[in-house]
Amino acid sequence: MFLGLDLGTSGLKGVVINEQGHVVAQANQPLTVSSPRATWSEQAPDTWWQALMDVCFALSDVVDLKQIQAIGLSGQMHGATLIDVSGAVLRPCILWNDGRSQKQCKTLMATHPELMLRSGNLAMPGFTLPKILWVKENEPEIYAQIDKVLLPKDYLAYRLTGVFSSDCSDAAGTLWLNPQTRQWDEHLLKLTGLSLANMPSVHEGAQIIGQLSPSVASALGFNDVPVVAGAGDNAAGAVGMGITEPGQGFVSLGTSGVYFVVSESHNANPENTVHAFCHALPNRWHQMGVTLSAANSLSWFAKTVSMSVADLLDELELASIRKTSAVFLPYLNGERTPINDPLACGQFFGLRSSTRREEMTLAILEGIAFSLLDCQNALESAGSSVNELSLIGGGARSELWRSIIASILGKTLTYRDGGDVGPGLGAARLALLGKKEQDGQDIEALIKQHCRMPEVLATHSPEQDMQSYYQAKHVIYQQLYRSTESLNTQMSQLC
Repeated sequence: MFLGLDLGTSGLKGVVINEQGHVVAQANQPLTVSSPRATWSEQAPDTWWQALMDVCFALSDVVDLKQIQAIGLSGQMHGATLIDVSGAVLRPCILWNDGRSQKQCKTLMATHPELMLRSGNLAMPGFTLPKILWVKENEPEIYAQIDKVLLPKDYLAYRLTGVFSSDCSDAAGTLWLNPQTRQWDEHLLKLTGLSLANMPSVHEGAQIIGQLSPSVASALGFNDVPVVAGAGDNAAGAVGMGITEPGQGFVSLGTSGVYFVVSESHNANPENTVHAFCHALPNRWHQMGVTLSAANSLSWFAKTVSMSVADLLDELELASIRKTSAVFLPYLNGERTPINDPLACGQFFGLRSSTRREEMTLAILEGIAFSLLDCQNALESAGSSVNELSLIGGGARSELWRSIIASILGKTLTYRDGGDVGPGLGAARLALLGKKEQDGQDIEALIKQHCRMPEVLATHSPEQDMQSYYQAKHVIYQQLYRSTESLNTQMSQLC
């Protein structure tokens, strides 16, 4: 058996698969996010480690962890986890959806145009490089103690093995990696005053980076098994769903929303706010558009009205409402694709005294789908097209939401078995690949054998009778942001 550990923003999930790749056990431990100031988003790395232990203990009630042959990791990207020379964490991790480094991004883009050429991406507040510049300028006493900068899942790999490592899919989201060479770029590191000595070694996702340390193995109930480098959450989700070849893609409905397309080469197009990163598998790359608050928008509304997400969706299904005058901008944490605006705000528009809660829920589902349409348009303008589009993430469990997205994107969507555990499943598959490659098997043959697409559970085609409604509403959606954009800066200065 093989274990995948997926460190998300809202929780850490463990997924165990057998030799045939079937999921035999899973467990989840929730996590919380701290927002000490507007646009800030942080987590304490110690809570990740505690969640990992809790997940392993929960899995041990279902499977014998002594039977695990290898461990893989996936995780939320871009987070700045700062480590001192003793291995201690210097401050809470600054997360992917943190917007505090907007000023640093503007300075980088104005003074270092070579950054786009070397990294293949725009400087955005979510990425790691500008976060370190913010720390350097605002917390110099912390910056002076930095020995290593780790991404979230790589911190867990360090705790598991004692090895400082990363993989090229996750490392590409720092802005320090050159995606063409799949290694750190020393010139880009110098922009933050760092060097190769401050960075973990970079590997392909299925490469073994070390062994589980004896003390950790004993404490968690494992044997001394290998740990592979793993992948950023989206690349891991692609591996879990068999999205490994050019022309294949998926939409992910996690805390954030992602539109992911595999490419056969590094196809950078930062002018369209498209991310161009390495895939977790060798000789593969991908492009993606990102909306920062997908399922998170629905979770926020559920908490606001003191209901569960499931109850909100059930209420909407029973109401049989398919159209509403309400419009929702899902910019609760700013936005990346296509506007790259960390100050963008979430908002409802078109509410009346007669507006029902169910209509507000529907507006949220539509708004997130509109943000994914913006991602699709950006990707297409960058030359990426999708032949096969799958749907993954916890939000993908909603049949109504899947139908709305298919109609708004104008694409047939395929919902597959395991879509709700895609990144964890991908991490487990990478562990399987790494162990078998270590045993002498060819990696490309292993990918074809073990990274197949899971069983189709449902297929959703666009509803033609809804097309004119969605097209007209998307125009209003885009005009709403443009009409209120200048107010976001004014509002941020008030609080």
